[in-house]
Amino acid sequence: MKVKSTNYKISRSLLYVVLLILTAVMLVPFAWMLSASLKLDKDVFIFPIQWIPENPRWMNYIDIWTKIPLMTFVGNTVKITLIVTFLQLLTSSFAAYAFAKLKFKYKDTLFMAYIATIAVPWQVYMVPQFMMMRSFGLNDSHLAIIFLQAFSAFGVFMMRQFYQGIPDELCEAARIDGMSEYQIYSKIMLPLSKPALSTLTIFTFVNTWNDFLGPLIYLKTESKKTLQLGLKMFISQYSSEFGLIMAASVLSLIPVLIVFLSLQKYFVEGIAATGVKG
Repeated sequence: MKVKSTNYKISRSLLYVVLLILTAVMLVPFAWMLSASLKLDKDVFIFPIQWIPENPRWMNYIDIWTKIPLMTFVGNTVKITLIVTFLQLLTSSFAAYAFAKLKFKYKDTLFMAYIATIAVPWQVYMVPQFMMMRSFGLNDSHLAIIFLQAFSAFGVFMMRQFYQGIPDELCEAARIDGMSEYQIYSKIMLPLSKPALSTLTIFTFVNTWNDFLGPLIYLKTESKKTLQLGLKMFISQYSSEFGLIMAASVLSLIPVLIVFLSLQKYFVEGIAATGVKG
């Protein structure tokens, strides 16, 4: 038993060492990006790398706002991301409640058909989607992106897995007390699903904030473009100003980090709950 205990401790220690090494390797590009954002262009690619600049150039974070209409791009991205995130939380949780707790004809068949769409790559149907949005007169508008991303089969699947872990007796007791399905959903299911909702919030926020191909297809007017398109436009115009490019990239990561760090606790709970229940 003592030998087994020693081997277990050694294997755990080795596992932690490997994980720390992998974490460090993954963080190196971000550390280099942050370091480069505080340097002059001529100092960015100096080898060996000077991780902490002797004279940090904080003006990079000010100049980037004047080179391109960055505030407009950020405002558009915030608008689209917040609306899409809210709509996905609403539609996914609402549909998941129906699939998990209500009884209706062909429920399982409809659920499987809807979830099967996850296996279809977006590139397969992005052209028909574009033609449909153009026929609706929504081309070159934020509404096209919002409508297309307001529904998520993955979100419905994840929320349904969580809801199935909630006892049906709780809903039955609420119905006996005279609560409607809408009241059960809003007053019982939603408060209990905070971990799952936080997990879905992170996934949706990150995917929408970082989306490049969707806005590239639908948005043509500069005043309507998102942050990712703005960064691409800046790189095309100022391809040699690496310090400014890195500063803009760092700024684009800050909202994602804030959302993830603020919801990290619930994110872990949500992943564990939706993974083992149902």
